[in-house]
Amino acid sequence: MANLVEAASQQQFEEILAKSGKCLTVVHFQAAWAPQCAQMNDVMAVLAAQHAGSTFVRLEAEAVPEVSEKYEISSVPTFVFFRGGQRVDRLDGANAPELTKKVQKLSVTGGSAAAEPGPVDLNARLKKLINSAPCMLFMKGAPQEPRCGFSRQIVAILKEHDIQFASFDILSDEEVRQGLKTYSNWPTYPQLYVNGELIGGLDIVKELAESGELASTCPKAVSLEHRLKTIINQSPVMLFMKGNKEGAKCGFSRQILEILNEVAIDYDTFDILQDEEVRQGLKTYSNWPTYPQLYVKGELIGGLDIVKELKENGELKSVLQGES
Repeated sequence: MANLVEAASQQQFEEILAKSGKCLTVVHFQAAWAPQCAQMNDVMAVLAAQHAGSTFVRLEAEAVPEVSEKYEISSVPTFVFFRGGQRVDRLDGANAPELTKKVQKLSVTGGSAAAEPGPVDLNARLKKLINSAPCMLFMKGAPQEPRCGFSRQIVAILKEHDIQFASFDILSDEEVRQGLKTYSNWPTYPQLYVNGELIGGLDIVKELAESGELASTCPKAVSLEHRLKTIINQSPVMLFMKGNKEGAKCGFSRQILEILNEVAIDYDTFDILQDEEVRQGLKTYSNWPTYPQLYVKGELIGGLDIVKELKENGELKSVLQGES
């Protein structure tokens, strides 16, 4: 959406502030390695849809140190609010209800506040979270650091049975923590969902494991090769780069984006900075040691130099269309 953008440099950040004028701008100082930031990005997406007149910005704190130092960012996630280029408020930490309140308060226009989000909005967000992975675990903490005994036990069972799952830390979001209890009519955590349907908590997962039904109930972990093939083929033209369409995070990636945009061919991107397994695995899989890497219909075309050559030879468009 147009009002949810990324700033990959100080110049981009300043341009976004300048263009926003007197409208509210919310900047999320994030880090790719922090799961709380990914969760708060989901909240940002919902807020962006609700507040079309405001601008929501994702900024990798460590990648743009000049901006982070200027606004004294010492931890992630941190949210800084701007109006007319001036800082007007700040929120430290992953607190979705408080972020929502601040956005509603600060996005007031003409003396009338934005409408309070109702149960429908929360239910839509919960449904999106539940369906964000085929096997989704709502727990206390993260799989690497469970923060209660029940969560620790269920993670151990899933890993023991080679179950592929994503997780959400309900301690990072009180709205989700309380809302999910009502939404699913299940009062305790952890909660495990498969294909959007509630399986249950620790006791039920234990029973499934003991009866041998867990493996057929939950998706097994896929091999790295299968995962790479799936990502490569998710679009006819697929670019693996540092950053994404909205903001490249290295000069080579920026240049290849500019070339592809000139050709006006639809393409998708994958940010290899967000996934170390893909970043390292793709080098071996394709026998190509550097990024960016461009694929057409599942086949590697090459990096920036080859794309430049194809452009200069007038062959790039036909290659991207899979004609040669």
